[in-house]
Amino acid sequence: MAPQWNTGAGAEAELPEYAGHYRLESCLGSGGMGVVHLARSTSGLKLAVKVVHAELAKDREFRGRFRQEVAAARRVSGAFTAPVVDADPEAGRPWMATLFIPGPTLSEYVERNGPMPAAQLRRLMAGLAEALRDIHRVGVVHRDLKPSNVLLAEDGPKVIDFGISRPQDSELRTETGKLIGTPPFMAPEQFRRPREVGPAADVFALGSVLVHAATGRGPFDSDSPYVVAYSVVHDAPDLDGVPESLAPLVLRCLAKEPEDRPTPDELMQELRTVAASYDTQAFMPAQRTGGDTRRPESAALQAARPRRRLPKRVAVSLGALGLVMSGVIASALWLGDGSGPAPQETGAQGTPTGFGGWRTGPVGKGTGTPQCAYGAGKLFCTRPGLAFALDSSDGTVLWRRSVAIGRTGGAPVLSGGLVQLTTDAGRRVEALDPVSGTTRQKWDLPAQATVQYAGGIALVAGADGSLTGVDSGSRETKWSRRVSGSTPSLAWFAGDPLAYATTSSEDGTRTRVTAVDPATGDERWTAQLKGTLKPIGSQRGSLFLLSRDRATGETNAVLRYTPASKISRWVSLPFGRLAPQATALGNVVYLLSAEGSLEAVDVVGGKRVWHVQTSVIRGSAPISDGAHVYLTAPDGRLLAADARHGSLVGQTPPRLGTNSSEVPVALPTPLIANGHIYATAPDGTVFAVDAHDPSAW
Repeated sequence: MAPQWNTGAGAEAELPEYAGHYRLESCLGSGGMGVVHLARSTSGLKLAVKVVHAELAKDREFRGRFRQEVAAARRVSGAFTAPVVDADPEAGRPWMATLFIPGPTLSEYVERNGPMPAAQLRRLMAGLAEALRDIHRVGVVHRDLKPSNVLLAEDGPKVIDFGISRPQDSELRTETGKLIGTPPFMAPEQFRRPREVGPAADVFALGSVLVHAATGRGPFDSDSPYVVAYSVVHDAPDLDGVPESLAPLVLRCLAKEPEDRPTPDELMQELRTVAASYDTQAFMPAQRTGGDTRRPESAALQAARPRRRLPKRVAVSLGALGLVMSGVIASALWLGDGSGPAPQETGAQGTPTGFGGWRTGPVGKGTGTPQCAYGAGKLFCTRPGLAFALDSSDGTVLWRRSVAIGRTGGAPVLSGGLVQLTTDAGRRVEALDPVSGTTRQKWDLPAQATVQYAGGIALVAGADGSLTGVDSGSRETKWSRRVSGSTPSLAWFAGDPLAYATTSSEDGTRTRVTAVDPATGDERWTAQLKGTLKPIGSQRGSLFLLSRDRATGETNAVLRYTPASKISRWVSLPFGRLAPQATALGNVVYLLSAEGSLEAVDVVGGKRVWHVQTSVIRGSAPISDGAHVYLTAPDGRLLAADARHGSLVGQTPPRLGTNSSEVPVALPTPLIANGHIYATAPDGTVFAVDAHDPSAW
């Protein structure tokens, strides 16, 4: 019997009028877990009431987590949190009411006022240390401390949203393969050993929050949550801009190993040596009075309000309302048992009749997930320090050689008759002969430049907004032109005669899209489109883009723009999606979000065709041949879903290898060619399966 997954119930048709005996006066915001309403108690006390989404309320596991959230919030209710007034986790639509606390979140404050001065940072750090001390004293680990979960009230900071916290003695353990938290503020052990997360993870998050307050960015900054995850585990933090008096203490908080971090009590003692006295009061100017009609913001509202603005680089938080990164409404049906067959050292395997598939690797020494490209009947692959080629029919190794490529080098590209590699930490391009693997060319990229291949042309985008077309085979510069005032983002899609350069406005309200002929540099069309947009595919003369909400960092809509008619067709998503990867086929866009939501959106029909909640966290970009949708999981599985309704129809065994604690920057997208699917795994293997019958995998 083929494995199944939870298909969900869709968004609720209408919002409730009451939660218990509290009348819900207005909707303040919606997030991945529920809707937050403004309400008042019988005595007139102003409250924020979180009501769980109807589809999540039907899931037994989620109800268990919500009970845990209510219990945790009640245990820590005190001077440093938003007190719980009432709750009913057993209701048809579970809900929790907390006291309204005026004041902006830390993320809002930094967005509006810029980085905090040193004295204010000391008070913030002291207040958060006191808050964590009290939270940990009652046996709770927050696990999602971040700027949007810190309220700057008149009497000091308040830590809010215990949606993914847990008591240290809780039996609701994190499931294998599921990560919970917000990448820029997660500790290394939350990625590597999620079952072993303790109070020290909150101290790590405190260090990250302080860097944000001091600089407006995180210590492991990137627009990609995958790069952030890798940096948190492997790289040193960037403390440039943190006051010298606080930097050593912040660095201790950001230690890779939990035992090397200070406790909250030690933090407060250290802070007393930094300044003779500190005060957790007066974080903010006096609250607005008089004619200010701004809607009051409660603790729960800050956890869910969709229009909250975050700095661009850290707007990758895993969703409002403490979104659980594990896709809690899944029934853990995508999780493998880790018992796949051991990989071969070399060679391939298949069956005597038809295409039975093959598996090769790891090639050379070491492990790590290879990244591959298909061309001329071969697979050209790289992993750190190595490039190699395989025969696509049986997996035979054709050649291999050492190259200066790291974990962030990206997949090779066959362009201009050569295998193009980005080496030396993105500073150089090395072109290899596809037959022998010998180096044919090497050339340096300008500082801060990016390269995108379009057919036989390498498009080089400069930091000054320039775009240059270089012949990939001869290295001859064909043309150069300026397309924007800053480095544009580049995209090209196989079979499209045009490449696309995009730049978003500072406030995120508009995106300029320029379509360029890669061969000549001629501008074919330019459009100023609404929102912060990212191209994800092109079909039949139309460009498909995802729209990201700059306030929450979540993708909230799909757009098809047709330049011939200048018509924009928008389809809104029921809920915001965190860092989704997407592909377009025909008029359907397939999206897989970082927290495991897979869905199909018909842009012409203007609706979501189907949606499933998977257990695949931080999966690859999906790809489709029309019959199935394919994606890879972090444990090395290749999965196939029916493209008509989203049901899981096949999966390969997991292949984690020996370095299961390593966090990949991003997972390679499976490749479709000649009726076969080619994929790679963390144990270093490359494998092929028949695309026509995933149930036989």
